[in-house]
Amino acid sequence: MTITVKKLVISAMFIAIGIVLPFLTGQIPEIGQMLLPMHIPVMLCGFICGWPYGLAVGFITPVLRSFMFGQPILFPMAIAMAFELATYGASCGLLYKIFPNKKWAFYPELVIAMILGRVTYVLAMTVISGVSSVEFGALAWIASALPEAVPGLILQIVIIPVLMMVLQESKLTPVK
Repeated sequence: MTITVKKLVISAMFIAIGIVLPFLTGQIPEIGQMLLPMHIPVMLCGFICGWPYGLAVGFITPVLRSFMFGQPILFPMAIAMAFELATYGASCGLLYKIFPNKKWAFYPELVIAMILGRVTYVLAMTVISGVSSVEFGALAWIASALPEAVPGLILQIVIIPVLMMVLQESKLTPVK
């Protein structure tokens, strides 16, 4: 893996988008949490720049946003989200490399990444609740993690493949 200035700049742009995008939906917290706005730039970074950059952007974005604006709350949310988003970014990058480079391939890549990310979130929240005073088991996290995320998952399945297809058609992805 070679680190390039171009990939670093694009990754920094995705961190900035991930920090700013929740402001668009954050005025109504219930809707903002359901649309998962921070996830979109992380997944795009994984697809465009590769798994190491997607992993780093995914881990940095929620923690940095928590330090800057207090949202998401650092413990336990931003910590669990850091692992979840790092999984999203890394798995999008890895799956994009593994699957054939066809337009339809974005859908299974995205679905697999979403499953892996949600599982990571549940595991992280379970571990966090186990080492803190939070009384919540894995089943409770699963019950809360999936239903509230459905609108955001649908939005991602619609937006991300379209953006990636447009970028592919215009020869702007992936960054080599």
